Amino acid sequence: MAAFTSVALQTLVPSLEGSRDHSSWLVRVRSHRYTTGQRLNQMNIARGLTIHCAATKPAKSPAEEDWKVKREVLLEKKVRSVDAKEALRLQKENKFVILDVRPEAEFKEAHPPDAINVQIYRLIKEWTAWDIARRAAFAFFGIFSGTEENPEFIKTVESKLNKNAKIIVACSSGGTMKPTQNLPEGQQSRSLIAAYLLVLNGFTNVFHLEGGLYAWFKEDLPTVSGE
Repeated sequence: MAAFTSVALQTLVPSLEGSRDHSSWLVRVRSHRYTTGQRLNQMNIARGLTIHCAATKPAKSPAEEDWKVKREVLLEKKVRSVDAKEALRLQKENKFVILDVRPEAEFKEAHPPDAINVQIYRLIKEWTAWDIARRAAFAFFGIFSGTEENPEFIKTVESKLNKNAKIIVACSSGGTMKPTQNLPEGQQSRSLIAAYLLVLNGFTNVFHLEGGLYAWFKEDLPTVSGE
């Protein structure tokens, strides 16, 4: 048996929401033990992906900025976090709109009444060399439904809401801007990335759902499905 050393795949693989950063471009395969044949095969795949992606990797987008940069802008723009019950009150009493940025399938399963769905990430659609390499990278990790940033996100939101609309951005887990001992800069999430993009594009009343829709459903607040 031989040790398979760490291999960096230069691919755009948005991290899972919660404990890791969605803007991560670098995926590392931790050291494991494989047979010599398996090791050579894995290394050959990784080499091919690395070289291929290096030649076709697009420029960094605002959504891929470091979380520290995003957090500073969110705080500067006074983006406020609210819990689920406060979000419901603001929706009912102050005409706030809940902007659900989860994938459409998740939205249809269950969402707050009158919420608007504009997904911030979507399944990879194109077939450029870069997209093929990303699909291969996802498959390398056993993930066969890779996602990418939705380039129509802001345009779609603008078609549904004006820049002065009162918006509460929501995703599954919510993330947080609050520092903790383990997370001194809080934790990034899809809703916080979306809030960042909104304030960058001139939206002036952007709030964030702390605890995400997981907290909303856990509190047994009004929910609809199938829309």
